[in-house]
Amino acid sequence: MERTRWIFAGQLGDVFDDGGRMLLIEARSALRRAPIHRAKAHLILSAIRHRAAELGDRVEFHQVDRYRDVVEGRDDLEVVDPTSYAARRLVRSVGAMVLPSRGFVTSEAEFAEWADARKGRPIMEDFYRWVRGRTGILQDGDAPAGGQWNFDHENRQPPPKRAVTLGLPEPWWPKEDEIDQEVRHDLDRWQAAGDISLVGDDGARRFAATPGEARLALDDFIESRLGDFGPFEDATLTGDWTMAHSLLSAPLNLGLLDPREVIDRVEAEYRAGRAPIGSVEGIVRQLCGWRDWVWHLYWRLGEDYVNSNALGATEPIPRELLELEASAIEANCLSQTIGGVREHGWAHHIQRLMIIGNWALQRGYDPKQMNEWFIGMFVDGTPWVMPANVVGMSLFADGGIVGTKPYAAGGAYVNRMTDYCGGCRFDPKVRLGPNACPVTAGYWAFLDRVEPQIRGNFRMAQPLAGLRRLSDREQVVDQERHRTAL
Repeated sequence: MERTRWIFAGQLGDVFDDGGRMLLIEARSALRRAPIHRAKAHLILSAIRHRAAELGDRVEFHQVDRYRDVVEGRDDLEVVDPTSYAARRLVRSVGAMVLPSRGFVTSEAEFAEWADARKGRPIMEDFYRWVRGRTGILQDGDAPAGGQWNFDHENRQPPPKRAVTLGLPEPWWPKEDEIDQEVRHDLDRWQAAGDISLVGDDGARRFAATPGEARLALDDFIESRLGDFGPFEDATLTGDWTMAHSLLSAPLNLGLLDPREVIDRVEAEYRAGRAPIGSVEGIVRQLCGWRDWVWHLYWRLGEDYVNSNALGATEPIPRELLELEASAIEANCLSQTIGGVREHGWAHHIQRLMIIGNWALQRGYDPKQMNEWFIGMFVDGTPWVMPANVVGMSLFADGGIVGTKPYAAGGAYVNRMTDYCGGCRFDPKVRLGPNACPVTAGYWAFLDRVEPQIRGNFRMAQPLAGLRRLSDREQVVDQERHRTAL
């Protein structure tokens, strides 16, 4: 029997197409699960509909309410194992033949073999080096290219002083077409009818929705921003929302690009002498290190991992974040970052980790709620991406499985790596009083709150010693306990 390949929204590229019949389903119920950023909803629908148009007569395309409206009772389906627990339950419940997952540098079986052979907690850096040794990526024989495995220390430059932008060319942007206009019309109609709940601005689509667009975006990144990516990987400027980042996370997570293709392209630039090793290694580490790592951890840690709450964080997410109401936020760092999310449905990793995540960590926002918020508000947010990033690394809710310490920081870090503090009414050097920085004061209040849980963490010994030396500890904690404005 000839089988039909059922593909999901994370499987829209060539790597998931073996040339046979295809089934593609646009199920509106997927947009109803929680509030979703308009840019994300637009991108997903645009990518699905563009893929259906590209496949032409080879695709059976359905626009329905639920997936089961199409797949129930069929015996001809095969599926490349999809990217969430819910989707995997669905394909197995309808009896589809399941093929091994694709779209990552390492397979699930390879990771399981590596992790099972280790004693103690698996560490991402060890995994990353193992992947490079196994694949030959960025290797000179048995040695790492450039003489070291990791150039992260060199990739921490603050933004240039008094700069408004990095001065790089405007990134390549896709051109919207009739399909995009149709998507916009449908979203307007469904939202007006109360069928879906959208958050964020309606702007021009900024992320690739087809394999061809994704490769144009990759070409543009390599040509205009790869060289500056490494040095300014952690830096932020108010007037430059893209900085030197690739903007490829969304097309990668839609399956439009194979990560190995991106890795091979950037390594070729290094080998040809056109890109510095620090920038190239940074991209390689993000893709065959961190991206593969969080994918495998999603399955290894289990579906209940999102319920982790080692620090007892139970505060609900405030309305200003739920509605992306940046104008109601006083702290300039958070306001600017949330404003960027409202406008684009995207922020780079330091804005996510050290601005939004740090703020949520300090104030004890519920980790499971934050995980769902990140999934819904970001164009590249997927159920497999966010748990290790949000619950683990950002909020330390797993007690140290993903990260070895809480990623908490005061205003000094924000002041060093961004230009946000210059436009803020709060002073990053002040922790008590009317102009006390909520990030600086929040840092000490956080340490006070979680001291019992982290007292045994050797990496937190110095910060906790600093907390005990604070002469105004009680006043700072009381001030932050009564702070209501963001």
